[in-house]
Amino acid sequence: MTPLQWSLSPPYRPSTLTLIAGAMVAGLRKVARALQHRRDAAALAGMNDRMLADIGLTRSDLRDAFGQPLWADPTAILAARARERRANRRYGTHRGAANLPSPALVPDSGFSLPRTDRPARYTL
Repeated sequence: MTPLQWSLSPPYRPSTLTLIAGAMVAGLRKVARALQHRRDAAALAGMNDRMLADIGLTRSDLRDAFGQPLWADPTAILAARARERRANRRYGTHRGAANLPSPALVPDSGFSLPRTDRPARYTL
């Protein structure tokens, strides 16, 4: 063996117990964060409808968020709904709504009025 090979140490490989403990700690942190966000979102439930509308939310958004499982983060749903409403308010209901042409006030040359010589039972 060369001196270079002696100086290299084998790569670090964590034990199975270390991996399991790390996964458990990460899971507990995720649940604790979700519970904290759930408490923060509960403060929104105390607001009236006008205050919720100011931040882009409705009561049904809160019901949907709190309908998630206990370990799920309700604020992710609330943030997504507020983002969607803000985007729709800015661009209209359709993303290209500002670029859509308005209908003409004057009919084009192919326009014709409906026939009036039909019996009344057929005109509706």
